[in-house]
Amino acid sequence: MEQIRAVIHGTVQGVGFRYHTCQTAQQLKVKGFVRNQPDATVEIVAMGTSDQLKALLHWAHQGPVGARVIGVETEPYVGSAHFDGFTIER
Repeated sequence: MEQIRAVIHGTVQGVGFRYHTCQTAQQLKVKGFVRNQPDATVEIVAMGTSDQLKALLHWAHQGPVGARVIGVETEPYVGSAHFDGFTIER
C-alpha cells in the first residue's frame, strides 16, 4: 500500500469537491480523508494501491462540475496513519 498527500488548487471550495472526492475514493476502495484548507485549497491524504491512487488523482485533476482545478501538488505521505475508510474532515 502507498500513501500520498495531494493539495488541489483552484476553485475547489464551495463546489462539492470534498463530497465528490469522498464518493470517488470509496468507489475506488481508497482509504484516507479530504479536507478544506484555510488557503482555499483542498487536501487529500489517501492510502491504496498505485493504480487506485492514480485513478483518484486523475479524478482530482478534473473535480466535480463547478470546480476549476488549476493545479495538483502531490507528495508521499510520511505520517504514520491508519485509516478505516475514507472520510471528510472539517
